[in-house]
Amino acid sequence: MSAQDAFGLPWLVADIGGTNARFGLVTAPDARPSKVAVLAGADHPGLPEAVAAYLADHAGGVRPGAACVAVAGPIDGDRYRLTNSAWSGSVKDLDVPFAALLNDFEALAVSLPHLDERDLVSLGGPEPGHGVKAVLGPGTGLGVGGLVPTEHGWTPVPGEGGHVTVPVVDDREREIVLALRSQGLGHVVAEHVLSGPGLVRLYRALAQVNGVAAAELSSADVVAGLDADPLCAETVEVFCAMLGSFAGNVALTLGARGGVYLGGGVLPRIVDRVRASEFRARFAANPDMAGYLSAIATTLIVAPQPALTGAAAWLAQRAAAASLPPRP
Repeated sequence: MSAQDAFGLPWLVADIGGTNARFGLVTAPDARPSKVAVLAGADHPGLPEAVAAYLADHAGGVRPGAACVAVAGPIDGDRYRLTNSAWSGSVKDLDVPFAALLNDFEALAVSLPHLDERDLVSLGGPEPGHGVKAVLGPGTGLGVGGLVPTEHGWTPVPGEGGHVTVPVVDDREREIVLALRSQGLGHVVAEHVLSGPGLVRLYRALAQVNGVAAAELSSADVVAGLDADPLCAETVEVFCAMLGSFAGNVALTLGARGGVYLGGGVLPRIVDRVRASEFRARFAANPDMAGYLSAIATTLIVAPQPALTGAAAWLAQRAAAASLPPRP
């Protein structure tokens, strides 16, 4: 049985975040997704309706034979619940012959061996090795995942590491956390500051710490104001520094000697700022493990839709496995 017979082509791949739902079609097991479209989640009551809209409006009304849907939130078998959206339900509701769920950063982890030099920007350290890889990144939330080499190939490890307690290393950052608590956050977790919405929270907290008025800005406004507004510039500097500490913690937790990769929607907009920031210094600043961390590559993913690539690779692996004869 061929991969095509096991999982009828085309395949639907999706990356569902708290703000946007990204879709693509895979027309061959080794092909990257095509007919990619990004739909606003707020325009659709749920995932089945968004899938139907994509297939009708962007994919010529085809009926996919298999689907892999990466979601920004915890999954339980066929069920999902987005962390930063009201969407929840079962992937079975998509009415596709074979449909599977992945955590969005699990899909991003699967994409790593399939990315090339055009998709990546070094943020410091040596060339990535072959060992365990970590992937993390700020978007609407803060995702974390891993990729482990095994005798059967690469195995993704999903996680919810964005909800660990926020990393602070100096008095200034402690003041920021106190300000965030005074503004209504009880227990401050990493995602509260290391995300798109987190940029806005950081901006407001720094305004309070500095004793100045905060304008009503979005995360895009904070990024746009980098060169004109000192408070916006300071916000991004603190963001990058705290992200470096967080990434170092993830590297130590997973033993990610194969490299730490950063994705999400925020960082590709500020590549030069990240490279010039304290990110790398803070990544390796652990006094007990500085040598260990200094030997780990940090790399930014700039590919436009890498989670779709990961979802496609995951389906290709399953299709290939399904086409093998049973073991005696």
